[in-house]
Amino acid sequence: MRKIIALWLLSFGLFAQAQDIKSLPQITVSGEGKMKVVPDYAVISFGVETQGKEAAEVKKINDATVDGVLRFLKKFGLAAHDMQTTRVHLGRIYTGEKNKFNYQAIQNLQVTLRDIKQYDALVMGLVDQGINALSGVEFKATKLEEYKTQVRKLATQDALKRAQDYTAPLQQKVGKAHQISETGSVFFPTVQRAEGFFAKEADALPQETFAIGEIEITAQVTISFVLE
Repeated sequence: MRKIIALWLLSFGLFAQAQDIKSLPQITVSGEGKMKVVPDYAVISFGVETQGKEAAEVKKINDATVDGVLRFLKKFGLAAHDMQTTRVHLGRIYTGEKNKFNYQAIQNLQVTLRDIKQYDALVMGLVDQGINALSGVEFKATKLEEYKTQVRKLATQDALKRAQDYTAPLQQKVGKAHQISETGSVFFPTVQRAEGFFAKEADALPQETFAIGEIEITAQVTISFVLE
């Protein structure tokens, strides 16, 4: 019985405290933090597609091409943990004629390039090795977590400044924050190239160029302050 009474008193106390907080004069504002940084590495997605009449032969050719690609990547200087197979497929492709089809083998890979300046050399080398699909390039920053912390602080400072802007004309002061919620995510844009196939002849492929640009990192927060 005593335990029940103690729990009831505790619950009542917490409820009363919550009611007291809600009854206090307060202001709720949103803040945003934003910064731009230059990316220092890239994640590149590409693939090898092979078609033919016989499944075993198609797979054999596709595997041989991928083997050459992986050997090239190792020779290029990429570490094993910076290379990953993301998709393997072997299936039929119907030609449109009744009961006639070819076989298709696809292997997609993803690599992390730590030195962006080597992008053109890497891509041209991959094309020479037989890749025929470059599906995407995503630029990233090594210190992303550190930048996220910075923009969250900026968002909090922005929310406090907004609260002060609203309360100053009313001759009130902003007190302690009693509720904080993150209302937005941290984003960084990517450069995506349309899915397509390159000619295997190096002379048929124009020089690969791209603009690194900047990564924009943002954070949004909503804070309720007690008014004094």
